[in-house]
Amino acid sequence: MPKLTFLPHEDICPKGAVITVEAGISICDAALNNNIEIEHACEQAAACTTCHIIIREGFDSLAEADEFEEDLLDKAWGLEAESRLSCQAIVAEKDLVIEIPKYTLNQVSENH
Repeated sequence: MPKLTFLPHEDICPKGAVITVEAGISICDAALNNNIEIEHACEQAAACTTCHIIIREGFDSLAEADEFEEDLLDKAWGLEAESRLSCQAIVAEKDLVIEIPKYTLNQVSENH
C-alpha cells in the first residue's frame, strides 16, 4: 500500500503526517479520512482550487491531469509544474510526498 507523506503545514498539519492508503483513492479523500482537514470548498466537484497540492515526490506515478483540471490549476495560488487538485489526483502504487500550499484562493470566503 502506498505511503503518503504530508509535509508540515502551519494550520492543517503542523507536524506533518504519514499515512498508508489503498491505491485508487483521491489524495483529498485520503487526507480527510486521516484527519488532515485539507480545504475543499466545492465538496470535491472539481469546481475550485482550494484543494490544490504540490507533489514533491512521486508525481509521475499519477495519471495526467485532464484539460479541465489544468484550466482550474491555472487559477491556483503558487502553481508549480507538479501541482494537482487533490480531489482529482488518484493515488497509484507509489509513495508520494505532498505539500499543501500556504494559501488557497477561496472565492466563497474572499467575497464575504
